[in-house]
Amino acid sequence: MQDATSFTLLVVDDEQSVLQSLKRFFAKSGFQVLLANNGQKGLELLSLHHIDLLLLDLVMPGMDGLTVLREAKKMSPALKVIIQTGHGGINEAVEAVKNGASDFLVKGDSPEILRTRVGLIHEQWQLRMDNKVLRGESNIFDFDKLTGASSAMTKLKEMIVRVAPTETTVLIQGESGTGKELVAQALHHHSQRRNRPYIVVDCATISETVIESELFGHEKGAFTGADTSTGGLVRAADTGTLFFDEIGELSPGVQAKLLRIIQERTVRPVGSTKNHQVDIRIIAATNRNLLEEAAEKRFRQDLYYRLSTVTLTVPPLREREGDIAQLTTKILDYYHKAEAPVPSVTDRTQQLLDRYDWPGNVRELENVLRGALVFADEGKITPRDLPPAVGVQGSSEEAKVKNGSLAAYELAAIKNALAEAGNNRSQAAKILDIAEATLYRKIKNYRL
Repeated sequence: MQDATSFTLLVVDDEQSVLQSLKRFFAKSGFQVLLANNGQKGLELLSLHHIDLLLLDLVMPGMDGLTVLREAKKMSPALKVIIQTGHGGINEAVEAVKNGASDFLVKGDSPEILRTRVGLIHEQWQLRMDNKVLRGESNIFDFDKLTGASSAMTKLKEMIVRVAPTETTVLIQGESGTGKELVAQALHHHSQRRNRPYIVVDCATISETVIESELFGHEKGAFTGADTSTGGLVRAADTGTLFFDEIGELSPGVQAKLLRIIQERTVRPVGSTKNHQVDIRIIAATNRNLLEEAAEKRFRQDLYYRLSTVTLTVPPLREREGDIAQLTTKILDYYHKAEAPVPSVTDRTQQLLDRYDWPGNVRELENVLRGALVFADEGKITPRDLPPAVGVQGSSEEAKVKNGSLAAYELAAIKNALAEAGNNRSQAAKILDIAEATLYRKIKNYRL
């Protein structure tokens, strides 16, 4: 994925040879280089990434450079743009400068001229970055990883902007695969603790027999095999952020100890009589309804209220109108082979992706596209490259007719995974890309 701390250059040109040549030329400078072979693709990349400099061809079929320039400046008024033009396009280049371009170059000029012009803009960028670091403002409210401009995602980002700078505990709710950990990362990244530790506790995968030692640390000799003392994950997060992923999987005993840590900001290692003070911000995420879990005595109600000082809900993909196309572009850009053009999807393929319900959310979309890349010919994904469930199922109404319900679809997926894994639940969980504890719970719910 794009590194937000690197200078990022977007090259838009309809000639593939020019794109690859410029990518090699600027990669030597350590820049992040993104490529687009038409104006529309360039604007899509601009909407998905933070771009520091746009190197734009003036004459292109379809959307010309001037149109791209005007749209790009609407999207990012401070964006630096260098126009490239042929020898006969000087008047148009001057017009481009009047419309907000920073500079223009004639194609065929010495590469050193291009290097010098880009170098000047890079030096200005470096000065701004250095000043931001000195003021403690580096990368403030950068949402590159949280792709999407739907109303649901916009509301979520607005909440992150308000909550991130505070010290409050946050509970992130959402279905599996929606990107809850990305929200937690954004909260930490935009907080005053962003340069301090960010520790993740995957509650669904840590064994019940060692979780207390993993979290709270232990003294030497506290139990068989404890040959040395350890500090534990809670103390590792001191002065930073501690993120509990799928916190609903914690046992009642560990829940009680976590409640004490939140209340007292102290932790006692296993086998010790000494408490250690910790300065941590706690963020938790779950795909369960913890209030219902508390009502059923499966989750401590007092811990729920401590965790849910602020609750953020990550919307499922089916409720993010317009975001699937952006996510598709970003995923394909990330997974395509370095020397090959970025793959694309046909209009019909995009229609099928937009109409599908995505019970596995963004994670399922990513897996579907990675699989489709294996079968795609000439860098283009067609409907036949999609799994039958996506290519046939389509809309929610069709899903109900063909599969009965989303629950039926999930049940079929679990049965298929178990069959493929020879009833090995650990292997089946890997096939489904979910935690073993989650699979066990679903098996119990469906009485398999």
